[in-house]
Amino acid sequence: MGFIHGGLKNPYNLSQVIEPHQADDFKGLSLFKALFSKSKSASQAFIMVSVFLDVLGIGLIIPVLPALVGQFTHSPDEQAHWYGLLSMMYGTMQFLCAPVLGAFSDRFGRRPVLLLSIFGLGCSFFTHAFANSLTVLLLVRIISGGTAASFSVANAYMADITSGENRAKAFGLLGAAFGIGFIFGPVLGGLLSTYSLRLPFLVAGGMAVLNWLYGFFILPESLPEDRRTAFSWRRANPLAALWNLSQLRGVGMLVIVYALVAFANFMLQSTWVLYTQFRFHWTPRDNGLSLFAVGVLTVIVQGGLQGWLLRQLGEKRLVLLGFTSATIAFFLYGTITVGWMMYLIMAGNIMAYAAAPAMQAIISKSASPKEQGLMQGSLNAINSLCIIFGPLIGTSLLAQFGHLSADDWRLGSTFYLCSALTLLALIIAVLHFRLDERKQLQAL
Repeated sequence: MGFIHGGLKNPYNLSQVIEPHQADDFKGLSLFKALFSKSKSASQAFIMVSVFLDVLGIGLIIPVLPALVGQFTHSPDEQAHWYGLLSMMYGTMQFLCAPVLGAFSDRFGRRPVLLLSIFGLGCSFFTHAFANSLTVLLLVRIISGGTAASFSVANAYMADITSGENRAKAFGLLGAAFGIGFIFGPVLGGLLSTYSLRLPFLVAGGMAVLNWLYGFFILPESLPEDRRTAFSWRRANPLAALWNLSQLRGVGMLVIVYALVAFANFMLQSTWVLYTQFRFHWTPRDNGLSLFAVGVLTVIVQGGLQGWLLRQLGEKRLVLLGFTSATIAFFLYGTITVGWMMYLIMAGNIMAYAAAPAMQAIISKSASPKEQGLMQGSLNAINSLCIIFGPLIGTSLLAQFGHLSADDWRLGSTFYLCSALTLLALIIAVLHFRLDERKQLQAL
């Protein structure tokens, strides 16, 4: 379905991502010691658990937030307007705050920024539960958007404690943690909402508190003093951060590639439920099962197959094959008229799930250890822009053809656009890799 994110025998099989000279030591640790000792193994376990709990908490509220907005509105149109406004502000705050938090972590260390973000996220969940007006909800979504930018700091932390050759595997495991959270979050949120519409927010807040306590007592700092860099508002400006990202050696046009692919995926995610309802008459249950399948595939690929694929293909070839697979899958999503075939396309698109960590690793290795936070924040800023504009364009395009019959080919126009964007990303990536190889040969 996308790049974002059984298959994973042990979610904490972190011997794949630690430094080679520590592998033997880690194998001798039990899972309990890995999670509750102040070691690098515990650090990696915390980041995995942190990402899982954050995504689980966010997933809990996905099915219930629109209904909560509906309690304060008087018509479906007003409900849609306010829900769109809340989503836009959430993405805007992520865009503004991601580079800032990343730059803060480069200056003050990853640990304090992570703990502050997790604490803020927990407070926002609890405030959701007791919100009594749309104004309060709007303020809370602003806070949530800013604190959700902590994912970039988590990525920077993982980059600090893994070597370059192991980084794609590390990001793959983070993607698997994300996928596991995405599998169970929406399902659990829907079940809890049958008891109370506000109960999922309380549970999500409780998980954030436990996550914060675990980090406060267990998590060590990953960025030593001698590797930190001075904070600059000019560098932390999101637009300046994106420019600086594009100037990193070996990145260049990959910023455009990353943005095109992210934009296509957020358009897909924002229109998936409506499209399958129009095309196949899927119910919420049907869509819940499809999202569950996406999460399972993400875990299997990024948590289980990622290392093998990297060994067989390498990062660049994996990225190119993944983009090729996604281009075809997007087009097929828009053309088929039988619902069960969507699952076949998902299963055949496994290379696309593996491409995201490989792409992120290529960009990450272009930044110095002192710039990992800012670099990851810049990538998160790109995602935030896509969160703002992807749903706006995707749903508007779908609305143009939503009245057509279920077998009309034009109903899949949003997916055709996603396919075209991914194809353009593929072409640019090929040109970039060829140019980069030519430069390396000239330098020899």
